[in-house]
Amino acid sequence: MSCSSCSTNKNGVPRGCKSNGNCATGSCGSGNKLAVFDWLSNMTLPTGQESFNVYEVRFKNGRKHFYKNTNNFTITMGDIVAVEGSPGHDIGVVSLAGELVKVQMKKRNVTADSDDVKKIYRKATQKDIDVWQEARGKELETQRRGREIISKLGLKMKLSDVEYQGDGNKATFYYTADERVDFRQLIRDLASAFSIRVEMKQVGMRQEAARLGGIGSCGRELCCSTWLTDFRKVNTAAARYQQLSLNPLKLAGQCGKLKCCLNFELDTYLDALKEFPKQDTVLKTEKGEAVFVKMDIFKQLLWYTYKQENYRWYKLTLDQVLEIIELNQNDELSSPLEDYEAEIEEEIKVDFENVVGQDSLTRFDTPKKSKRNRNKSRKKPKSQTEKKTDTSPKNKQVADNKKPKADQKKPKPQQRRNKPKNPVNKDNQPQATESKKRPNKRRNNRRRSNDNKNDQNNQKQ
Repeated sequence: MSCSSCSTNKNGVPRGCKSNGNCATGSCGSGNKLAVFDWLSNMTLPTGQESFNVYEVRFKNGRKHFYKNTNNFTITMGDIVAVEGSPGHDIGVVSLAGELVKVQMKKRNVTADSDDVKKIYRKATQKDIDVWQEARGKELETQRRGREIISKLGLKMKLSDVEYQGDGNKATFYYTADERVDFRQLIRDLASAFSIRVEMKQVGMRQEAARLGGIGSCGRELCCSTWLTDFRKVNTAAARYQQLSLNPLKLAGQCGKLKCCLNFELDTYLDALKEFPKQDTVLKTEKGEAVFVKMDIFKQLLWYTYKQENYRWYKLTLDQVLEIIELNQNDELSSPLEDYEAEIEEEIKVDFENVVGQDSLTRFDTPKKSKRNRNKSRKKPKSQTEKKTDTSPKNKQVADNKKPKADQKKPKPQQRRNKPKNPVNKDNQPQATESKKRPNKRRNNRRRSNDNKNDQNNQKQ
């Protein structure tokens, strides 16, 4: 169910009631803890039966109470009503009506004749709503100034939330503290600062997180602020049974205590651990004694290591470990753990199969080629027939110079080696040859330059 203000306009944009989580129908998610859908709203009561005259009214942060409709007002879900307060009156929203209210009262062990069920005065007028919204607007400033007063008094307490009554004459201050706090002076200071009646209410860490709300490590809204009402104790034994590392940063919630979700799957782990041996059991093998390291409960795998060679772990199945323990009970030594580990066949799991022609999941993992390489691959070498031939002598010389060195004729290395160093006569006698020394170009150039300088000096003289 939702009110008309949650619908969209002509352009497809949601209007939004701007109630900051307090929807008029009481079923728009945040701010409405344990919202109940009235699936009996379309059904009529049998003839002669009167409707149940107790209604469930919701206040700030999901606080709900039951109120009687003694004056038989025509009230439906989502109506804003003025109810009995202590003292004065309070303003709330009707969150549930009809026969389902009996079920909710039965869950909370509240009877229709108890003193906790108070009266509904009237439907809220526009003046009541204006005073109520004005009082709600003072809560943040009151909370800020209240914390300043607490710090001046030096009290060891934390002010978590402030809630004004609908008539604006009373405010409830919710706080948390580890020890007992004497706040008699604090009440006087708060009453004189805000000119209102003050009520102090201590809540636990979990109740504080439930009132404030937030997002958990799982990415969803906190369980305590949406549906969880029974706050049970959570011990570190729950984390040990589930083979979790005892890291307080990971196991603690926003309230600073251990997460409530550690108890959700604890029974399943305890049932699975009944078949497993105790962790202090020592396996006796021919190679030596092996001790427990860790386990995977649902895959039924255990890791053991030798006392002397603790750098290597051996993976065993639950059946193999029970077999070794049975042999040890009969005073027999089992074969080494390497033999048991070799018997385990690991199945290769295929995460993705291209059955219907889907693309590979890793198609974006390959690195992209640079644009330079793409341009090079696109430019193909032209064939010789496509090249234009020019018969001009200049182009011939350029073409000859551009020929690769491999095309130039060079003497073979074998011919060089076979050439004799000294020429031989017909009589097979070596002929004396003068050693031809290559002239040193640098020395000759120096000599020429020196001679030119001397000639110039002589001419000047």
